[in-house]
Amino acid sequence: MAHETLLKFGYPGTLLREGRHWALLLRPAQPTIGSLVLCATSDARAYGELPAEAFTEQGEFVTLAERLLSDFVGYERINYLMLMMVDPHVHFHVIPRYEGLRSFAGEDFPDAGWPGPPALAESRPAPAGLGDELRRRIAQLPS
Repeated sequence: MAHETLLKFGYPGTLLREGRHWALLLRPAQPTIGSLVLCATSDARAYGELPAEAFTEQGEFVTLAERLLSDFVGYERINYLMLMMVDPHVHFHVIPRYEGLRSFAGEDFPDAGWPGPPALAESRPAPAGLGDELRRRIAQLPS
């Protein structure tokens, strides 16, 4: 059964890839185009509560996210934010960072916080088709 934090971020509809310990989700609110959420699938509410195997799998998911976003966004930096103030289960916001604009489906997406912290308050809804495009690109990545 999915916990409340997974559900808050739109699981299963936003799911890009799921493993034994982690789910990679499209972040419904996009501070920059391609923003994701890496969420532990367990009920852990503290990072240190995760089993050792989860850290190995996390490394695999980080590699996947960075390969995907490098190809899709061409980010200059990437931020992993473990905020857990409102949503209690272990998760990271994965925010690709870039100077200028990136475009998707005819829309421009600035990084309003560049070069400082991400401007989360400037987020906008994920455009239609973004999740499908990211899933397609994941399927095309070499193993």
